[in-house]
Parts: sequence; structure tokens; C-alpha cells
Amino acid sequence: MSNFVHLHNHTDFSLLDGAATISGYVKKAVSLNMKALAITDHGNMYGALYFYNECRKAGIKPIIGCEFYVNPKDRRSRESGNKYYHLILLATSDKGYHNLMELNSIAFKEGYYYKPRIDDETLKEHSEDLICTSACLAGEILQILMTPQNRAGFTRPTKAQEEDNYEKAKERVKWFKDLFPGRYFIELQDHGLEEQKYTNPILVRLAHEMDVPLICTNDIHYLEKEDSNAHDSLLCVGTNAKKNDTNRMRFPNSEFYFKSQKEMEDLFSWIPEAVENTGKLADMVDINIKFPGPILPKCTIPEPFRTEAEYLVYLANDGLRKRYKKITKTLQDRLDYELGVIIKMDFPGYFLIVRDYIAWAKSHGIPVGPGRGSGAGSLVAYAVTITDIEPMKYSLLFERFLNIERVSMPDFDVDFCFERRGEVIDYVTEHYGKDRVGQIVTFGTLKAKAVVKDVARVLDIPFDESTKICSFIPDDPKMTIEKALESEEKLMEYYNRGGVYTELFETAKKLEGLHRHTSLHAAGVVIGRESLEHYVPLCTDSKTGGIATQYTMKQIEDCGLVKMDFLGLKTLTLIKHTEDLIKKRIPDFDINKISEEDEKTFRMLSEGDSACVFQFESPGMRRILKRAEPHSIEDLVALNALYRPGPMQFIDQYIDSKQGRIPIVYPDPSLEDVLKTTYGVIVYQEQVMQVAQIIAGYTLGQADILRRIMGKKQQDKLAEELVKFREGAVKRGYTAEHAEEIFHILEPFAGYGFNKSHAVAYSVVAYQTAYLKANFPAEFLAANLTNEMRNPDKFKEYLNLAPQMNLRILPPDINRSDKHFNVSEGDIVYGLAGIKNVGENAVEEIVKEREKNGAYTSFIDFISRQKESPNSRLLESLVKAGAFDSLEKNRAMLCANIEDALQYDKGTREMTRGGQMSLFGDDEVMNTFTMKNVPDWSQDEKLRTEKEMMGFYISGHPLDKYRDKISECVRISLDDISSLPRARDVNLIAMVTQIKVLKTKKEEKMAALNLQTKEGEIEAVMFPKVYAKFSQMIENDGIYGFTGQISDRGDSVNFVIEEATAPELLAPLSIEKIMIYLSSSHLRDEGALEELKNVITAYSGDNPVYLALGWEKEAVKLPFNMGLKYSADAIKEIRELPVVENLVIY
Repeated sequence: MSNFVHLHNHTDFSLLDGAATISGYVKKAVSLNMKALAITDHGNMYGALYFYNECRKAGIKPIIGCEFYVNPKDRRSRESGNKYYHLILLATSDKGYHNLMELNSIAFKEGYYYKPRIDDETLKEHSEDLICTSACLAGEILQILMTPQNRAGFTRPTKAQEEDNYEKAKERVKWFKDLFPGRYFIELQDHGLEEQKYTNPILVRLAHEMDVPLICTNDIHYLEKEDSNAHDSLLCVGTNAKKNDTNRMRFPNSEFYFKSQKEMEDLFSWIPEAVENTGKLADMVDINIKFPGPILPKCTIPEPFRTEAEYLVYLANDGLRKRYKKITKTLQDRLDYELGVIIKMDFPGYFLIVRDYIAWAKSHGIPVGPGRGSGAGSLVAYAVTITDIEPMKYSLLFERFLNIERVSMPDFDVDFCFERRGEVIDYVTEHYGKDRVGQIVTFGTLKAKAVVKDVARVLDIPFDESTKICSFIPDDPKMTIEKALESEEKLMEYYNRGGVYTELFETAKKLEGLHRHTSLHAAGVVIGRESLEHYVPLCTDSKTGGIATQYTMKQIEDCGLVKMDFLGLKTLTLIKHTEDLIKKRIPDFDINKISEEDEKTFRMLSEGDSACVFQFESPGMRRILKRAEPHSIEDLVALNALYRPGPMQFIDQYIDSKQGRIPIVYPDPSLEDVLKTTYGVIVYQEQVMQVAQIIAGYTLGQADILRRIMGKKQQDKLAEELVKFREGAVKRGYTAEHAEEIFHILEPFAGYGFNKSHAVAYSVVAYQTAYLKANFPAEFLAANLTNEMRNPDKFKEYLNLAPQMNLRILPPDINRSDKHFNVSEGDIVYGLAGIKNVGENAVEEIVKEREKNGAYTSFIDFISRQKESPNSRLLESLVKAGAFDSLEKNRAMLCANIEDALQYDKGTREMTRGGQMSLFGDDEVMNTFTMKNVPDWSQDEKLRTEKEMMGFYISGHPLDKYRDKISECVRISLDDISSLPRARDVNLIAMVTQIKVLKTKKEEKMAALNLQTKEGEIEAVMFPKVYAKFSQMIENDGIYGFTGQISDRGDSVNFVIEEATAPELLAPLSIEKIMIYLSSSHLRDEGALEELKNVITAYSGDNPVYLALGWEKEAVKLPFNMGLKYSADAIKEIRELPVVENLVIY
């Protein structure tokens, strides 16, 4: 066993400085037969716990430390040029470990100024059980010895300076020695640097004179000598430099690697005690970190209750009486059982904590989701209003949430309104104490594509070329550079070019997987019974300044902290916005009291009209809705669970069984009650558990364990479970063969099956959004637009829905518009905050003044009534958006008079302050401003400026002038385009909104385009031959007639352009046939079919008509006298008939 121990080491948690992982360090130490190893990352303890566990697993002693930044006089100082030094601190015991955490937390919370810093004061307060070493050349003692510093390079001090430096160094050594009695070491390093050649002999003299032991270290930053080049590249990534930059941060040589004991002994053969002392120092360390598991904060218990359990029992029983009119024995037994488990597992406090902040949110009008995850399966949670999903109604299982046979922390994930989630976190922070609540750190890593991009920049490979190289790396989170090189021929071609390209990949491979930066967990918040630094080291978020743990989510619970998930769900914000708009005309409307069997809602969903409907808006899901024709929330739950990778393969079986096209088959007749809502298909994890209970006599707790084993495919345990399952089934009267058959049926579903509790909770939210869309379309779309005002792509998509929903969006109006989109007489009025350059604070003032003193009467009246004189950019934006059209339609004239109007306003405000306005009436003064007359803009210019200000056209559309041509030549809508057969010619008249020129693998130019019709946008492509033909003609904002074909692109479709021309020259395509797809749910309605016949007769013509049921391939041709004349009106009328699912023109 080697006696030498490395005590100064930087892992990749020294972000973008350390180029080796903790596991790499540990493996290296084991391979060199070292007995111990230290971690001393720069200014943080991010990796300390992981390092501790890895060392323990490997059988070597972990020494937890940190290389601190120290500003001796004052950690809080923010003065520029205030120097900080490096100092190594190592914990010798659990007490020392806690002192390290305290110090590191203080450094971030109180001393952060470019770096997290401590000072002499904090060292005095937290020095117990810590070893201190003098650190590297940046340490205080070394810096004193090298005074004065010279930026041009190291210059030896004069003899006089040297003696003076030595005396000052002695003073600080004495201070450290007194503070750390028997635990202060002077550290020697030798990387062949001039500074070290000068200071090392002086350090030895100092140590001997002051009776301080010496140690030697190597300040490791990478594992092997040959890794120095990769480390240099990593430094460039961190400092945003290029390797060929002359004046940049770099290490002086390649000596900062993990050296063996022999190498260190040779290096310090002149002072062997320094080598020996590293082992002696390691022997002083005896850390045994205790992992108590989650320790819940104390809850406030009101009188007369004595314990958390008593109080929860009371609340649950009281809540049950409020939730149900009649308490059946089944209900009471379930509640009592759950309470018994919760109390036995010591989790009443957890339920009370979650209940408290949810109750606070609801009492303050903050929308809270009905549930999320397996917690929705708890009747206790429903009774105490943590959730709003009735578990008995949907056969949800408590054991899926909390299993006494598999002890783990319960986990309520709670959705809050996206806009107000922060208020709930603020409440929890104030309630439990700012020092006891924080967020959780996460780490970004250098993944394959990112690291190649970073290293390419460092190596000065042109941006376009690096982008192209990265495009060959598959978008797979598990992808590695090695795998990409093996699977992608183009990448290997670059690698084989040699030179900088080979260096790119070799360097990237060495840096791949290293930690790059910190961020915060999206939802996780921790609450401690005591100050958080008692459990874990803390850091601060660079963006918000908020407190966060330095340990990740997987580690904090072991340390005694409880994680709560506060998720922000925009859909809850959307529902609240919609509800607020509805209440303007129906004051008592309550989304929680809507019918769950609304015919209008399910009819809309069965037609696939689910744009904007939570969880159901994707094109694929819309197709499934059409086929499945859901008529209950239970149907939505099943579709929500099935439309995922894995279970998707069972969708056809589910739909065909539901529609009666194939018989419903149960694995065993005894399972009908469990599987009847999903027509014999095992969809949910809960069903897997129930099958095990019914067939093999498992308890639900045991069944949950079986489900997990099956889901994780733990083969060794599966064999044991099969024996248990078979034996249990035989005892219950089933044959062993039948039991085995059912067991093997369950296996794939345990992996595929979805958590029904979560599916129910989110399907209830989905149903609410569908109900709002079906019954209050204007309010619903207005709320969606408000919700997505800062998301241009979604915003534009929702704007395009208006005509499809037969809704008008009125231009912004200074006298009608609010801050957000609102509804007036069935029309949506554009929100002022949706206009570019118009801030929300300004809008609030505009609306507040209007509500207080009435409508604005003129442009100058508007300007004069604002609290502060508005700026010209605000006014110009409002004018261009058409917000003043109701006062003055000539937008050009208003724009031309803005500066004069502002000057006039300035004068009147000065007169008011001087008291002169009292000499004249206000109206008389207002009327003295005269606009200079300017011709108005053309309609095209108005449309252009509208798009500039709002991202879309509102008072018209450049395509309006081609209305007749569109009616004549364009026979499909964008909604129908995905239903068209592929390889069929299609006409479009559209505006080009974006052109992106690309290159094929053969280096030929092609183009990806965004095309906008009046209905919306579609992605299009011009392959090389077509692009070569039309590249000179096609330009942004141009309007063209296109002919092409539809092709699939993942879950969406592409328009492949074959011809392009001026819109006027586009020729209509011949009609082969008109296919009408009928809805099976309306076929029994003779009146509906008669209605279709009447429309066809009214538009009688020569085009043959075919009828098909649903999307069946078999079609029936109508008699020749039932042909149809093509017209936009005819197509529109037929499509709107209830019996018609779709109409496609071939």
C-alpha cells in the first residue's frame, strides 16, 4: 500500500478547469494502490458527497476538502482590486465536514464577488476539526513571499524585499498555526516553475523555523500527462478563448497530472518528509458521514391536537365528510387503511406540509392542478384537498403512491399557475424560514454535440463548418462521439482528414461528459428542519441570487432534506385567464363545476378538433381522437396513456374493440372488472397490480414490487416472482400453465403501462381545456393568445386558428383593448401588451387612466393624459399596429406628427406646473394643436407595419387580392393536407415567410421554406433541381403559386415544391374524384344522410363523388347523376355537415 496521498486535486466539478471525473480519480488511485485521496475543488463542494461514496465503494479513504478563495480582511468587500488568495481546508471528522459546509455556504451567500470568498473572521468561527494547508502559488503565504508582483512575469525580490516578505509570511504562518493547532501544513509543489524554484527553499526554511510540518502536492487537474492538451482546450472553453490566442490563460506545462508515489518521491527526494507527511495527514482523517434520510420540518399543530398524526386523522375524516354526502364502509375502510400506512411510515407531517402550501395557494387565488403523478391515487390526499381527483371513481391505487412493503419517501408533484408559482415558493420560504428553504442545483454536461461545437470554436474551425460537422451527430441524449464516429460515415471522413479535424474529435472525446455549468432544478425545492447548511453545502444562483443546494436531487434526501416539487403549468394559467374572461358575462362560472359529460365537448374531440387542448393537440393525437371517438373522461385517460412509445402498438386493438369491430378478449374472465374500461387491453400500471392481486393473491404492495421488477426487467428477480405468482395462482384455483401465461402477458405491459393516477389527473385538465374551447371559443382562444404572447411560434399558430374557429380578431384599439387579449361581443380584441415595444407597465397606465376618466378622444388627448409623457417609440408602435384607427384612420399622418405632438405636450405640462393652464379651459388648449396633413399609407404598407409590430397581419392579408384565384385553384385547406394521399399533386397560393438555403451531402444547394396561407403556415422544401430552377425568383415576403406533393416528416407533413409561378398564372388541377368520409357515429341518423344528399343535389355537377366509412379504403361511388360541381361554397357546406368526417379532392 502506497503511503503517499494526493491532497490537492481538482475534478470536473472545478467547472471548466478540472479535466477529470471523480470516478476517474478514484480508479487511478486504486490502480496505484493508494490508501486515501482528497478532493479540493475550486471554491465549491459540488462533488464532495459523490466523491465520498465512490471512495468508500472502492475501499480507499475519502478526504473531503475545498480550495477556498480567501479575502482575509472582509469577505463582503466589493472593492475592485481587492485581492483574494487560495487556501486548502480538509475535514478530519464529521464536525470538520459540517464546518466545511458552513464555510462554503457563507462564501456563496455573503462573500460572492466574482468568486465565493471567506475571510479570517469566518475561519476563526469554523476552524474546528479542519486541516489547513498553504495551497499553491496563489496561496497567501506564497503571494507574500513573491511580493512585489510583476505582470510581465516573475522577478525575484531584492534581498531587502525578501527579508521583509519572510517576516510578514512568518506572521501569517503563526496566525494559521495558532488557529489550526497541529493541523496546519505548508504545501510544496514542483511543476518546474521559476516561482516554485524560488519559493520552495524559503517555504522549507519557514516550516522548520515555525515548527510546521511540510507536505507535497501536485495540484492535479487531469489524470494523465497526455491529457494536458485536452485540459488546455477546456480552459479555452471556460475563458471563451481560442487556442491560437497569444494572450490567454494557460497552464505553463503538462506536469499537473496524477503522478505515482515514485514520481512524487523522485520530485521531492531532497525533502522526503514532505512525501511521508501526506500519509500522516491522511491518517488524521476519519470521516463517517451520517445519512439520516429525510427529516421533515416541524408542522404547527393547533389545539387540542397533540401530534401530527392526530391532526391528519382529524383533517382526513372531516374532509371526507365534506367531499361525500354519504360515507360508505368502503370509503371509511380505505381512508382508515391509508391513514394507518401513513402513520406507520411516519409521514403525517409530509401530508400536512403539502396541504398547507396548497391551501395557501388556493386561498390566494393561485390555480392549483387537480393532481399529478401517483399521489392522485390517495383518498387521504383527496380528503385533505391536496388533490381534486376522486381515486375511487377511477379505481386508483394508494399502493402505487405509498407502499408499506417498499419504504420510500412519498412524492407529491404539484402543478401551480405558471405566472404565480413563485408566490407559493415565497410563502414556503417565509413560513419555514429563509435559511431553511432553497432550490436544488443541477449540472449541464459536455455532451457529444455540445463538446464538438465547443472544441471546434477553440480550434478556430469556421462556424459554418462546425455546424455542419455537428449536424452529422445524431440527436440522441445517449449518443457518444465514439458511437457517432462508428455510425456516421461523414463524421469519420472528417476524422480521417487528420490535422485539426482529428484533434477536434480526440480532444472532444476526452472532454465528453465533463460538467460544464450549473443551473437550477426546474421544480425542486428543499425544506429543512434546521438551516440548510446543517445538511448540505449551499450556493447561490448567478441569475436570481437565490439559495440552492450544492448537492443534486439524488443526494439531498440522504442528507436529511425533503424535496417538494413546485411545477409551473401554463395550462392552469390558461384556464384561469379563460375563466376570468367568461366571468365578465357569467359571473358565477366555475371551471370545477362543469359537466363531465358535455356532449358538445366530446363531439368536438371526436372530430379531431383538439388544437390548444392540453395533451391532445399533436397531429397524431388528433388522428387518434377521430378514430376513437371518445365519449367520457375515462376514454381520454386511456388515449392519453396509450399515445406513448411502447403502448402505442395497442391503440388499434383498443379502438377496434371499443368500436365493436373485434371482440373484447380478457386474459381471464375474472379480470373483466379490471379491464372493461380499456376493452381488454392492459393500459395502466395499476391494472398490472390488480391482475396480480386477483390471479395470484398478491397484496397490492407486493404487486407494486412485481410491477417494478417487470418494468426494470430484473431477470434474476423475475424468475423468483414467476414461481411465487404460479404458486399463488394455483392456490386460487388456476392451473400453473394459465398462471404462467398471464404472468408473461403482464411482463411487457409492466414496462409499457402508464401511471393511471397521472393520466387521470392530466386528462381532467385536458377535458377542462376542451370544454372551454367547445363552449367558450372566443374566451379560450383569447386566453391562449395572452398565454403565448412571448412565444412567437405558438402565438402565430394560435392566431391562425381564429378563422378555423370562426372567430374574428379585432385590431388593437386604444379605447377597447386591455393589457391582455379580451372578448367583446363574440370577437377577440387584440391586447396592447402584444404589440412590439409596448411594455406591460405602460399598458397598465393606459388602461387605468381610461377606466378612471373615460375613453380617449384624440391622439393629443391620449398623450396629455398619460402620467408621464410617452416616448416616441411607444406611440409609433401603437400607431403602426392600428391602435388609434378608431380616433384617426390616417396612420401616416399620426406618425408624422408624433414629435410635434410630444413637443406640444411638453409645453402644456410645463404650463400646468406653472399654473398657466388655469387661465384657459383645458379643452381650449387641447384644440389648439393642429396636425399637419400627410397622405395615408397604402394598404400594403399598413399590412407591412402591422406585421412588424405584431408579427402577423390583422386588418387584412396580402393574399386577399388573390381570393378569387385561391378559390379557383386551391382545393384543400391546411387542416386537410395531412389527410391527403402522398404523391398527389396539390396547389397552394402562399407567401414565403422564411427561406433557409441548405446543402445536400453532395454539396448541392436546396431550400427549406416556410409558406403562409390565410389558414396558417406549412413547411416546404425545394430539392436541388427545383431550387436551381426557381432560386432567382423566390424571395422573402413574395407571394407565389406553387404546385407540389405532400410528404411525411415525423409527426407533421412537408410540402415538396415542384413548380412555382406568379399567383395569376397558377392553373387549376383536374379533379379525378371527390371522396367524402362519413362519421360512423352519425350513420344511423337518416336526417343527416338526407342533408348530405340535398347539398350534393344543390351543387350538382360532373365530378364523381365517392363515400367511405371513416378512413376505410373501400369506397362506394355515387350514381352519375349525383356528381358534384366544384366550388368553395359546396366544399365548405359539405365539410360542415355532422355526418361528414372529412372531404378530400383527388
